[in-house]
Amino acid sequence: MRRLNNNLYNGNGEEAMLNQSNANSAMVDPAAYPPMAGEGARPESLFDIAWRGRWIILTTAVLGLTAGFVYLRQATPLYTSEARIYVEQSGPKIISSMEEGVMTQSKNYLYTQAELITSTPVLSTALKLPDVKGLRTFAEVSNATGFLKKAVSATVGSKDDIINVSLETPYPAESAAIVNAVVESYVTFHAQTKRTTASEVLKILQKEKEKRGAELSERLKAMMDFKTRNEALAFETGAGNVILAELQGLSDALNQSRLATVKARSLYECARDMTGEPEKLSQFLRGQQSGVVITGGGKRGELETQLDALKRRYADRRRTLGPDHPGLEAVRTEMAEVQQRLDRLDAETVQAQLAAAESQYLAAQKEQEQIEAYYDDLRKGVLALNEQIATYTILQSEYEQTRKLCDILDDRIKELNVTEDVGALNITILETAHPSNRPSSPQRARVMGMALMLGLMAGGGLSLARSWLDQRFRSADEMTAILGLPLLGIVPTMRKRESMGVHALKTHFDSSSAPAEACRTIRTAVFFGVPKDKARTLLITSPVAGDGKTTLACNLAIAMAQAGQRVLIIDADFRKPMQHRVFNIPREPGVSSVIAGQEDLDRCISGSIVKGLDVMPCGPDVPNPSELLNSERFAEIIEELADRYDRVVIDAPPVIPVTDACILGAIADVTLLVLRADKSTRKASLQARERLAGLGARVLGVVVNDVSQRHGRYSYYYYYGYKYYGKDDNGQRKRRKKHRSKQEPAVAAADRGVTDMT
Repeated sequence: MRRLNNNLYNGNGEEAMLNQSNANSAMVDPAAYPPMAGEGARPESLFDIAWRGRWIILTTAVLGLTAGFVYLRQATPLYTSEARIYVEQSGPKIISSMEEGVMTQSKNYLYTQAELITSTPVLSTALKLPDVKGLRTFAEVSNATGFLKKAVSATVGSKDDIINVSLETPYPAESAAIVNAVVESYVTFHAQTKRTTASEVLKILQKEKEKRGAELSERLKAMMDFKTRNEALAFETGAGNVILAELQGLSDALNQSRLATVKARSLYECARDMTGEPEKLSQFLRGQQSGVVITGGGKRGELETQLDALKRRYADRRRTLGPDHPGLEAVRTEMAEVQQRLDRLDAETVQAQLAAAESQYLAAQKEQEQIEAYYDDLRKGVLALNEQIATYTILQSEYEQTRKLCDILDDRIKELNVTEDVGALNITILETAHPSNRPSSPQRARVMGMALMLGLMAGGGLSLARSWLDQRFRSADEMTAILGLPLLGIVPTMRKRESMGVHALKTHFDSSSAPAEACRTIRTAVFFGVPKDKARTLLITSPVAGDGKTTLACNLAIAMAQAGQRVLIIDADFRKPMQHRVFNIPREPGVSSVIAGQEDLDRCISGSIVKGLDVMPCGPDVPNPSELLNSERFAEIIEELADRYDRVVIDAPPVIPVTDACILGAIADVTLLVLRADKSTRKASLQARERLAGLGARVLGVVVNDVSQRHGRYSYYYYYGYKYYGKDDNGQRKRRKKHRSKQEPAVAAADRGVTDMT
C-alpha cells in the first residue's frame, strides 16, 4: 500500500494502479450512477441566505434605526394623565336579585358607565368648566367635544371593577385638568338625575301594578265562568275526577271480561274436539274447573254395575258350558243391550256438556260486548272532559302567573323608600389625575426596537427575494442535489492577470499549484470511476459559454498524459475553436478536413509541448457543423482514434446555444459537465443535463470551475487543499514564486504563440 501511494503521482504508477484495479474489481458503469440528491447534499438554508445577504440586512437595519431616530427627533412628546373611580351599583330593585339577566350583571353595568363617561352630555359639561376653557389643547380644534370623544379613554379593569379615565396630550398639566373635569362632570351628571329616579321608578311600578291587577281580575273571572259552564268539572275532588276513576274501573272490568271470553271460547273449542271421547272430555272439564261437568249420575253407575255382573256370569258359564250353548248366547245378548244403553247415556252426557260450554262462552261474549259498549260511551265523555280540563288548567296557570307578578310588584313598592337619595349611584374617586413628569409617547426603546425589527424583516425579505430571483448555484451540495450527479472535483480560481493560454497549460507550467492538483483529482475520479475500456473518449462541455470547459479539457488531458497515457485532444468547437491558440499550432488541416476527405488523419494530428499529448484542431470553417459531427465518417474517426490513444478528450461547444454537444455526447463514452461557481444557473444546468440525457449521453459527473475562498460553501471542498499546498506558508510561497520566475519565459512564449517550448 505504501509503494502504491508513492507511485500515485509519478507517471506509470497511476496507470499501473488503474490496470490493477480494473483487473481485480468490476467497475460501475457510469450510466448506472445513482442520483446523488439527498446523499450528503444539503439544500441552502435560511441562515445561508441571510449570511449571503448580510450586507443588505445590515443596511436595512441601519436605515430602520435611522428612520426611528429621525421620527423620535421630530415627534411631539405626549403626556398621559389618569384618574381611577369606583362605581357601586345601588339602584332600586325592580326585578329580584335571583332573576337578574345579562344586562344587569356587574361587568355590563360598568361598561355602560364607561361609555357614559365619554358621552356627549358629560364631555360638553366638562368643557364648560372654568379650568378647561382656553386651554392650548383646544387651540387648533374646531370641535372640542368630538376631539374629547376620541381622546378620552374610559376602561374597566380586567381584574377589578375600577374604571380608569385617561387622556394623552402634549401638555401634562392640561391632561390632568381635563381628566379631572370629565370625572367631575360625570359625578355632577348623576347628582342632577338621581333626584327623579325614585319617583319615576315608583310611577312605573304603580302603573304596572294597576295593569296587572286588572289582568288578574279578568283571568279569575274567565276561570270561574268556564268552570260554571262545564258541569263535569264539578266532580273534581282532591284525589282526581270521579268520571275518570269510573272510566279506569270500567277499563279494568273490560279487560277481565275479554280474558273470560277468551277462556270460555278456548274451553268450548277443546270440548267440541273431544266429543268422541266422553271419559277424556269429563276429565278435561274437571281439570279446567269450569263448572260445566255433566255426568249420567246414578243411572250410569247402575248400568256399569249390571254390565260387570253380566261379564262375570258369562265367564262362569263359559267355563262349565260349551261355547255354543244357548245359555251363553242369551248372556251375550243381554250384555250388548246394556252396552248400547250405556253408549246412549254417554252421548247424551257429551251433548249436554258441549251445550253447557257453548252457553258459558256465549254468556261471556255477551257480557264483554255490553261492557265495551258502556266503556265507549264513557270514553267519549272523558275525551270531551279532557279538553275542558286542559282549557281550565291553562286558565288557572295564567291566573297564578299574574297573581305572582302582582305579589312581586307589591313587595317592590313596599321596599321602595321615596326619598331624594333613593336610586343614587355610589361614586368614589380613588385617584385624581396628576401631571406626568415623563412623556408616555413616543416610547424611545419601543420605537427603536420596532424600527430595528422592521429593518431586519425588510432586509430578510429582500435577501429572500434576491435568492429567489437569483438562480445561480451557491454550493457544490446544491449542484449535486438538484442535478442528481456526483461531484468529480473543484478547480480553484486562477490568476486573473494571466491569459487564457496560461490557464489552459497550468498543469504543465505549475504542476504543484492547487488548480493542477484539482485536475489530477478529476483525473483520478475518471480513472477509478469508470473502466478504461468504457471511458476512452471523454467529452468536456458546459451549459453555456464562459464556464471554462476548454481550460479544463486542456489541463485534464495534460494530467492524463503526465500519468503515462497517450492522450489526444480534439477541438470539436467549430464555432469558437481555441485549442490551436492554446498549443500554438495551425488551425488547418483539422477535423473538418478529415471528415470532408481533404486530408489524411495522421497529417491533421499535431504534437504538443506535453509528452504523450497530441492535438487535433478543428480545421477550416464549415457552414453546417451539426450535420458534419452527426455524420458516420466522424463516428468512424472517433472510433479509430480511440483505438490509437489511451484517452481521447473532446472539447465541445456549450450545450444550450447549439446542438453539437448533444451529438458529441451520444458518440463519446462519458461526458463531464463543467459549471462555474457563482455563474452557472439552475435552469440552464438542468436543461443541459436533460438535453444530454435525452440523446443518450452518459454524464459521469460535475466539475465546478473558478472557485475561490469567498465562494461560500464551495470553499468547504477547496479550503483544505488550499491550506495543504502552502498558500499560508511563506516558504512555500517563496519557493513557488522562485519556480514561477524560472518558468516566466516559457509562459510568455506560450502567450506569444511560440511553438518550440522545449
